[in-house]
Amino acid sequence: MQVKVLMVCLGNICRSPLAEGILKSKVNPENVFVDSAGTSNYHIGSKPDPRSIEIAAKYNIDITDQRGRQFTQKDFDDFDLIFAMDNSNYFNIIQQARSEADRAKVHLILNKIAPDENMDVPDPYYGGATGFENVYKMLDKATDVIVRDISKL
Repeated sequence: MQVKVLMVCLGNICRSPLAEGILKSKVNPENVFVDSAGTSNYHIGSKPDPRSIEIAAKYNIDITDQRGRQFTQKDFDDFDLIFAMDNSNYFNIIQQARSEADRAKVHLILNKIAPDENMDVPDPYYGGATGFENVYKMLDKATDVIVRDISKL
């Protein structure tokens, strides 16, 4: 059985493409499908932010083929696990949930490394190069736990 994981941020150009790329680099694609989306429609069809592409490349991850898309209710049907990058996007996703089963799929990604602290992955868009490095490190740790959790399924 293939586990399907969706990473979600606001624009789908900074945090969620990085999270998608990092997780993809750690799993067997036959066992785990990874995608990303944004809760907004600002960047549909756009490549990830050049700084996300650059930080991913620094760690030998290529995310240049990704394109922004908007989260839809259908994603609840298509994915087993949905990871929001921050509380705002978490609530935007939850508002679209049709059932308790939908809501149960949605998690804050940093709760994987800081359970129940409900911390946000900071949006690095206005944070300069160090912001992207910090986000990469957070997502790298969180995806390590996700890989471990998926291996138990």
